[in-house]
Amino acid sequence: MIAILQWSTLAVCVVVAAARVPSAVRGQNRSLFYIFALMALAILLSIEGPYLAIDQAMGGVNAANLLLRFVIFAAIYFVGIRITKGFDAADGYRLITGRIGMSVLGLVSLVVVAVFLMMDTAGSSAGLSALSAADGPNEVLVEYYAAAGRAYPAYVALVLLPAMCRACRSTLPRLVRLAALLLAIGSVAIGLSLLFPLIPPELGSIQFVINYTAVLCFVVGLALIWAARVRYGGKMATRRTSTEK
Repeated sequence: MIAILQWSTLAVCVVVAAARVPSAVRGQNRSLFYIFALMALAILLSIEGPYLAIDQAMGGVNAANLLLRFVIFAAIYFVGIRITKGFDAADGYRLITGRIGMSVLGLVSLVVVAVFLMMDTAGSSAGLSALSAADGPNEVLVEYYAAAGRAYPAYVALVLLPAMCRACRSTLPRLVRLAALLLAIGSVAIGLSLLFPLIPPELGSIQFVINYTAVLCFVVGLALIWAARVRYGGKMATRRTSTEK
């Protein structure tokens, strides 16, 4: 079931990224192509077979997992910029690209790298499952590393949520409001990742469902915004609603 979810999500990301190639070549909305491509790479690095092959090529010390963290950070950063600009959420844009947002990104990145270097990372292990199962300090360090990796995406997601909720209640075209709803669901799913340490091990599959729900909601939501721009014109989703004035 989990494998089907992983490969299905990867297929969606690849198809949507491929659909954006012609526009990206023409120089139109290249940021969308980069977002979808980064999401596809993140999903690829989350699947055991490709992960093991890539990590072995990188030395077999789980450097691919560290790469995965920063691919996710880059994807969610550009998603945040794209959405806050598209929905004219100036406050959210400042919280992501301003001093606070960059400080959060820098601090989280520093913690992720520091904890990774403290761990014994020998032996490729998708999701670092073998490392977390080992007794001793490594088990605790893997938990800290995972928590730090979830912190920045959760920050951006929670910044985006108010703007998405406003858009859902607005008079924007129905397709745009549906996109906002999906983006809101994706933001909530990412926020829920902060609660992963509270999920019992026997219910660990819930984490996969939450993670891939978030990815699918963001990919489909952004694709719907793209479709809405084609249908309604480039200016359709950027006006402020009456609730924002």
